[in-house]
Amino acid sequence: MYDLLGQRPVEPMIALSGRDPQGAVRELAPLYSGVGWYCRPVDEQFWFKYVAVGDDLVSLRRLQMHGFLSGTASTGEDIVVHWLEHGRGRVTVGGDRIPSQSAATPTVLPVGRQFRIEYEDWDQRLIHVRHDFLLDVAAEDDVAVDGALIFDTSVAPSSHDVGRWHQSLRRAVEAFRSDGPQSVSWLAARRDVARALLQLYPLREATPAPVGSSADGRVAAAVRYVHAHAKEPLTVVDLARVAGLSVRGLQEAFRREVQTTPLAYVREVRLEMVRSELQAAAPRDEVVATIARRWGFSHFGRFASTYRARYGEYPHETLRLPHT
Repeated sequence: MYDLLGQRPVEPMIALSGRDPQGAVRELAPLYSGVGWYCRPVDEQFWFKYVAVGDDLVSLRRLQMHGFLSGTASTGEDIVVHWLEHGRGRVTVGGDRIPSQSAATPTVLPVGRQFRIEYEDWDQRLIHVRHDFLLDVAAEDDVAVDGALIFDTSVAPSSHDVGRWHQSLRRAVEAFRSDGPQSVSWLAARRDVARALLQLYPLREATPAPVGSSADGRVAAAVRYVHAHAKEPLTVVDLARVAGLSVRGLQEAFRREVQTTPLAYVREVRLEMVRSELQAAAPRDEVVATIARRWGFSHFGRFASTYRARYGEYPHETLRLPHT
């Protein structure tokens, strides 16, 4: 298997490493819009490495960690194909588990939606392709797409298409190492990666939204707003206005796309942020109530019960548990 770290010197666009679980969260979570990420050792030898080569349109990445990591993530403007070389991993969307993938069956991470990850002691490849770049390549090749780029990952890719995919990646790595990111060979290689991705899984049309409901993009706008303003008072009316929908339309769209209600989603984001802060805080008697209030939980007793139902422990127990 081609090695993104390789033997020949190459200037990576990203290179991160360390031996501190909290440092891993600080370094890695921003790369995937991470919310409520929790990281811990599996033994005394915790370490992580993350390297990426390429550019803003196509990049080939490798994440290794001897440890455990969980949280909520999204891929932003990128289409991300991934697989595990070894280790254990789980990706879930709205409670539905996406089967773990290998190099023989790489898959596409959920596009335009948040998903939950849980990984332990793993080596993962992640190939990022910018959404708009993929649309440009599709247009060049007369591939009919509606702009949503929804991949039907329920259809297993053929061995031929998987082989073509990995071959395109090997050539891209070689072009980047040999000739650099401004070379003609790299510009051609990244287009070949995009074309191989378009062949890997069939594209399907988005399910038409009911009258009065929203497209995925409107739900995504509301989701982004929640993450940016989670500390502020938020109502369904606020989120409906951001999404450009009626309150009923927003509620129906959230049930369809996120499998929950808008306010339940707000509460989940706030709980994740509280948990993240508790895990990083030094134990003090007043810190739990302070953090809870900062994230909009004014009724402490109700907050503590909700937190225990979600995480199986009270917030003060999270605060006092060792996390290193």
